[in-house]
Amino acid sequence: MSVHLHLLAATAARVLRQARHDRRTLAIVLLVPLVLSFLLSEMFDENAQLLDRVLLQMLAVMPLILMFLLAAVGMVRERTSGTLERLMTTPAGQVDVILGYATAFGLLALVQVTVATLFSYFVLDMEVAGSLWLVLLTAVFGGLLGVSMGLLAASVSHGEFQAAQLMPATTIPQIVLCGLFGPRDQMADWLYWLSSAFPLTYVVEALEEVGRYAEPTSWYWISLGISVAFVLALLILASAKLRRRTD
Repeated sequence: MSVHLHLLAATAARVLRQARHDRRTLAIVLLVPLVLSFLLSEMFDENAQLLDRVLLQMLAVMPLILMFLLAAVGMVRERTSGTLERLMTTPAGQVDVILGYATAFGLLALVQVTVATLFSYFVLDMEVAGSLWLVLLTAVFGGLLGVSMGLLAASVSHGEFQAAQLMPATTIPQIVLCGLFGPRDQMADWLYWLSSAFPLTYVVEALEEVGRYAEPTSWYWISLGISVAFVLALLILASAKLRRRTD
């Protein structure tokens, strides 16, 4: 299974050009995370320690949700408009297409995470023990996780509405059980083991390690490695499920 880098790059560039001219996409990428972070800072203003924890965890949760929607709806829209079918008549294979979309939306995730992280650090005064660069690196994988889940949803969906339906079904259980609402080790055993099967759990736990420790711990690297493995597995599955023709 070969990858055609020039076709991959062309696909990514086209998606980015479209996103640049779409005001709603730009608002989701640049403004929505800032508004949500600001609202959280107002809610927990009197508890600085809790606010730092919530803001840090939201750097994993927000990119997951928003990039899932952008990637899933964007790809399904191109399929229904015929753009994806025309692309698939070229030498580009499923892997080229999926990686092209993943590259484009991954760059958007990088922009989103960078803006949200810098806003939390320098405007909302979020404090963590670890490095800013580790926070950025880890949060980016939250965005990439959302991208890969969104592309998989688009690959198995027949329309935008069906892809959007998959978002709450696949993301809400992860958000509830990732540790956002309480420590995982205080959950019932079956909930703990269920949460261990969800990729978002490991992004959140990696961020929590950065928040607690000045230097990256072994569990940080393990959690980050598991997150990377989930992203790659989801992209491979999306490539396998991508249909060449619209039903």
